Formats: sequence, C-alpha cells, structure tokens
Amino acid sequence: MIRKQRRMKRTLTLMMLFMTLVMSAKEYDLTSPSGEVCVVVDVEKAVTYSVRKGKEMLLAPSVVAMQFQDKKLPLSLRKVERRAVDEMQTAVVPVKFRQVRDHCNELRLAFRGGWSLVFRAYDNGVTYRFETAFREDKVQVASETAEFNFAEDFQVYWTNENRENFITHCEAFFKEMPLSEVDRQTYSYLPLSLKTSEGTRLVVTESDLSDYPNMFVYGAEGHELCSVWPNVILSYDMKNDRDVLVREKADYIAETDGKRTYPWRILTIDDDRSLLENTLPWQLASREVGEDTDWIRPGKISWEWWAMLNVYGVDFKAGVNTETYKYYVDFAAAYGLEYILMDEGWSASTTNVIEPKPGLDLTEIIRYAESKGVGVVLWTLWTPVKEDMGHILDVYRDWGVKGIKIDFMQMTDQNMVNFYEDVARECFKRHLLVDYHGSYKPAGLQRKYPNAMTFEGVYGMEHDKCSYDISPEHDLVLPFTRMVAGPMDYTPGATINATKSDFSIRWDHPMSQGTRAHQAAIFTAFESPLTMLCDSPSNYYRNPEFTSFIAAIPTVWDETRALEAKAGDYLLVARRNGDRWYVAGLNDWTERSLSFKADFLGEGEYEVTIFRDGVNADRWAEDYSLEHGKADAATEFEVDMAPGGGWSAVFTPVAAAK
Repeated sequence: MIRKQRRMKRTLTLMMLFMTLVMSAKEYDLTSPSGEVCVVVDVEKAVTYSVRKGKEMLLAPSVVAMQFQDKKLPLSLRKVERRAVDEMQTAVVPVKFRQVRDHCNELRLAFRGGWSLVFRAYDNGVTYRFETAFREDKVQVASETAEFNFAEDFQVYWTNENRENFITHCEAFFKEMPLSEVDRQTYSYLPLSLKTSEGTRLVVTESDLSDYPNMFVYGAEGHELCSVWPNVILSYDMKNDRDVLVREKADYIAETDGKRTYPWRILTIDDDRSLLENTLPWQLASREVGEDTDWIRPGKISWEWWAMLNVYGVDFKAGVNTETYKYYVDFAAAYGLEYILMDEGWSASTTNVIEPKPGLDLTEIIRYAESKGVGVVLWTLWTPVKEDMGHILDVYRDWGVKGIKIDFMQMTDQNMVNFYEDVARECFKRHLLVDYHGSYKPAGLQRKYPNAMTFEGVYGMEHDKCSYDISPEHDLVLPFTRMVAGPMDYTPGATINATKSDFSIRWDHPMSQGTRAHQAAIFTAFESPLTMLCDSPSNYYRNPEFTSFIAAIPTVWDETRALEAKAGDYLLVARRNGDRWYVAGLNDWTERSLSFKADFLGEGEYEVTIFRDGVNADRWAEDYSLEHGKADAATEFEVDMAPGGGWSAVFTPVAAAK
C-alpha cells in the first residue's frame, strides 16, 4: 500500500513537472498531417506565429491579438491541447466536390481570462481563430491585430481600393506587383493572392464570418501587410435610393456575444494548379442550419439586363412588359434553363418592390413560367428589404417567386454582415434562393445557408458594357483570387465576341473580349451554382450549337481535377457531375497549346463533344469548331487555344449516351 502511494506521488509529481514545463514553454510547433507545412506559435510578450512549407519560409513571426473595450486579455496560458481532425464532409450545394475530407492537426492555446487561440495546420493551408468564454453577455471588440509578415518580397495581386469607411462593392481590377510596391495609402479587400519566388501560391481570406465585420489589408513596412476592420456604422444618410453617406461610427468594430468563436483567418498554401482544388473556406464555415434542403435547386438563369431586354424578330415591342418576359420564359424552357431573372425595372420603383411596374402582369408571368417548368427570380434593392424584410419576402413567397437578387450592399461592417445573414435565414425559411449582387466576397454563409447560392464581389462581365478591363487576362486572374473565397456571379455567355483589336464598348449591344470558345469554357471553369446566361435570347436562337452546349453544362460538381494552371495566363480543369466529365481550358492573349491524358475517366468508352476555337478565331473571335468522337482513359488530347481562346469537352459514357 505504501509503495503504491509512493508510485502515485511520483506520478503526480512528474505530471505536475510536465505541466509546468508545458506552461512555461514559449514555442509550440504544429505540423500538417503530411509534415510538410509547419506552424510555430510563440507566446511571450505577444502571440506570434510563423509558417513554412518544407524548407521554404513563407511567413515570418506575425502578431495576432484582439483588443476589447474595458478588458485586457492576459497572456498567461492555462491549458495546451492538441488533436487530429479527420472527417468527411458532404456539401449540399457542391461547387468543387460533393465529398470533402477535412484533415488537419489542431493546436488550442487556452489563456486565463476566458479566451483561446486555435491554430490548424492543413497540407494546403494554415488557419487560426479566437474563441472567448467571457462572463459578460455582450462585449465590444475595439480592434483586432492580424499581421502577415511575409518572408520575402512576394508578388501580390492588389486591388488598390481607397474608399472612405470601406464603402465598396468589391469590384476592382487586380494588379500584380511586388509587396514592396504596394501603395501604403490604399487597401485591398479579400481574397488576397500572393506568389513566392519558388512558385508557391498563398491566398489570404476568411471564413465563418458572422456577427463581425469584413477584414481588409493594408501595406506596411518591408514585406508586411497589416489588417484592418471597419468600425460599426451607427448612422448614415441616403444619398439616393441605394448609396449611403456615413454620419456616425462607433469606436469599436463589433459588439457581440461574450461567449463565441470568431472568424477563421486563412492562409492557403498551394501552387497555381492545386489552388483550383482548395476548399478550405468552405470546410471552415459553420455547418448547414437544417436538413430541409431538398427544395434548393441550383441551375442556370436567363438574364435580361446585360442585353438591355433587346430581343428582335418578334411581333411585340421589346421592353419591361409581359410579352418580353414570356419570351424569356419560352427561351429558358426551350433550352432547359431553370430560371429567368427579372432585374431592376420590373417593380413600381426601386423602393417599392412589392408592386410591379404598371402594365406588367407579374402574376401571369409567374404562372406562365411555372407552367413551363421555369422559376422566376426577382431583383430587389437592399434598402426596402432592410426596412420591411419579413413582409416583402412573404409577398414574394406567396407570389410563387423562387429567389431574389439583392443588390447594392456597399457597407462591409458588422451590421451589414448581419444583414446578409438575416436575408439568408429569412429566405431559407420561405424556400427562396439568394443571389448577393453588389456584395463583398462569400465567407462561409453559402455553406451555413445553402440557399445563398452565389455572390458578385467581382469585377465581372457586366463591365464589358463600360470598360476595357474585362479581358481574357482578367479572366485568368479571377480563379486564383476572388473565386478562392467561393461562388462567383460573373455572368458569362456572350454571343458577340471580339479580338483584342476589335473590341469596343457598347452599352445596349455589348460584346465580350476573347473567343466564342473562351465564353463556352467559362461555364465549366468558373464556379457558381446559379449561373447567368447574359445575352439576349434572340442572339442565342441564332447560335443554337453554342446555346445548346452551354445550357447543358451543370452548375454543381461532384469532383474537380485541376490539370494545368498559371495565374494570369491559362488553366485547364476537369470536373465531374454524375457519370459525365467536363473539361475547360481558358487562355490569355497569347496563343498556346496544352495537353492532357483523360485518365480521370472511368472504365469503358466515352463519347466526347469538343467546343474549340476555329482555325480563324485569332482574326474572327466568333469562329469555333464543334467536334464529336470517342475516348477512354488512355486518350490524349491536344488543347490548342487562340489568343483569348478557350477549349471545352464533355465526356459521356457510351452506355449513358445510348
């Protein structure tokens, strides 16, 4: 008995000694499951973390901290916990994969005073977030510190915004430059994409953003970027029906629950090719709110604003009228599109969005669309919805509307983040889809509420009507910047296509830069569960091969295989939906050839349809070739793309094709 007590005493002494050593340690290493990615967390006068991949140093020690009003966070460690995470997650609306493996190692540092820091090391990224368990019901976050002290003068895609109070629609042109050349007076919204001298692609973004403002980054000294968040906007005036003038701001960035988890800060670590398969922002989002998701129907939507309702060859006057929208319904039904969008102009005014424009028989349009198996989505301004959300959404539900496109949300503070979630939640209750236009990037809401189908937050194709910026080069930047965050409402599908020298700005009869095959490939290459067809049905009717091809491409994917990629230059990606595979190649203004082996195919023979640049696409951008053949997993393909070109293929199992 005495020996047993002595052994127990020695064991307790050793345990206490071990705990003392752990609590007094300054550095804590965390490696990814493969051991390739390593994080070192240092706790002394401040909490810093550094990141390397193999022998390549990516992030030098960088400070992370939170500051609360009337509350200091002590740097006294209470507990250190580690765990391995390895689980399969299923996406309700899969934009890359239906089944996603969440596999990482986690380090949790619990401090006295009721707060913790959680770090995760993935093979393709590093993430961290704060957690608090304060006694107070509500606390005010004065600020947060998130430094990114990069190891070298990496290249960065910078958006160069300088708008006051972070009032932005996040529609900027990404300019590549060294970190040392970043303008210290401007900021960039997320995602922020960088490339090391070794070719490693890093993307900074965030996920599980809830009841907290958006994060922005500023240039600092050397190779460092610092983060900043908009303060809570307490009051504003309306300049007009949609634009705000901020009158008063709080001296804090968030007033929130004392017990909660905060957004994940994400640093993805890939090369250009593997980045196209990265799903960390989705993995780290909150789980779906409910199991009742069978009503959620991804698909394509015919859009009338880009072509300004210009239809022709008809016996009625085109415009915002019942006949024109029935024409759009007939087009959607003819090509199997799930929805039509009635954009700004359908309602009595932009602020009265529960009455249609006089003379427009909205009830008949919705009835007619339903009889054809087509849903109607309505545009609405954010301001009336904010004032009378429940009533407006009830009206839409009772009308039989299938979703809303909510527009011009310029603010990025905590209140606006909460508004996004309110819209998603209330629409979910009423079985309404949501397209967030004039918005910031997705940050996890699309997983929590799978009816939050897509987000703009991109300098997209609508700007072909007023800008020379929406070029094939720009298209080849977006998958490595904005699209990393999540679904991207880019609005492709132009039938009037132009070479670099032929392109001109036309508001009512717009065109796109690059080839017809480039436009076709975007439907597979870009990710959006609700994808617009931007052009006029009359133009589509005149181009039936192109229209049939793009209309048949799915908008959700069971699997993604990135084949080749170089940001700003080209990409080649394969995606699977069911038993069919779809491959897309996109090219910048440099003519090039790529190749791939179709070893992603299953056993057996496949019928393949290829939509590619025609032999004269370099001179006449609308020139294309539609080819048919057979293929199997051993077949090799040459992907020849004109300047501004593209290449698409659909692989269908022979048994399924018959």
